[in-house]
Amino acid sequence: MTTTRIPPLAWALLAALALIWGTSFLSNRAALTGTGFLTTVTFRVTGGAVLLWLWVALRRLPLPEDPRFLIRFLIMGALNNAIPFSLIVWGQQHIDSGLAAILNASTALFGVLVAAAVFPDEPLTRRRLSGVALGFAGVVLAIGPSALTGFTLTSAAQWAIIGASLTYGFAGAYAKKAIIGLAPEVAAAGMLTGGVIWLAPAMLIVEGVPSFDYTAEVWAGLIWLALGCSALAYLIYYRILALAGAGNLSLVTLLIPPVAIVAGALVYHERLGPHALLGFAVLAAGLWLTNSRPKPRDGGRDAR
Repeated sequence: MTTTRIPPLAWALLAALALIWGTSFLSNRAALTGTGFLTTVTFRVTGGAVLLWLWVALRRLPLPEDPRFLIRFLIMGALNNAIPFSLIVWGQQHIDSGLAAILNASTALFGVLVAAAVFPDEPLTRRRLSGVALGFAGVVLAIGPSALTGFTLTSAAQWAIIGASLTYGFAGAYAKKAIIGLAPEVAAAGMLTGGVIWLAPAMLIVEGVPSFDYTAEVWAGLIWLALGCSALAYLIYYRILALAGAGNLSLVTLLIPPVAIVAGALVYHERLGPHALLGFAVLAAGLWLTNSRPKPRDGGRDAR
């Protein structure tokens, strides 16, 4: 999947990021034992935004002067936080953490398709198209035939995760142009703040004012979602990007589902069926094919 050597520090950070984002699905389930899905997501983005703005202030990072960035933060907050987080957490009310993580790995497939449709310099080559097709075959296997032939809460939850992945694909394409020139921490803080603006009113209308009278399990989930899965994860994400590049960073897509599967099994005794595990194996093969680059032939040209 990668084209350049990954430094040891980047490998360690990749493992840490996979552990953090892999346990986000476990944290969602923990929070859902005592809160609604909108409250869970609002806690996550609000806490993450506050922590990242504190980081920005401590580092004295420059803020954007162009007021158009306010609109861009709102759009990014919707595409990268409010919509996908809400769909994922709603879906996890009805499916296991590990399955949610497997389906969410399709984000990389949608990213390739959206980028090919939007950017002339990211064409959908034969190799990428083959990888995308194989990856979606894995998604179908993971979902199972019942979700394709009938409609239940379980099937709706699985399609909600797929919808979140599609939204992430659009978010990645939009971010490539919309937040260029900003310090990554500022972009992440602004994006999360945009998410708060969308989510807080929705939470108050649908679920009301949070009670804050939660069990230790719920608080642990909420705190980790804000501190670890949002603030800390973004800092690690951009550090890996600087060290190893976007291609190597995409490895985390393959590392997150195994973490989520193991965590769900250890804490909540989740057991995924063979079709889900086989689906992940096929999806992983598709992701590898989509992101791998063949050795140059014919005088050094990329022989795709």
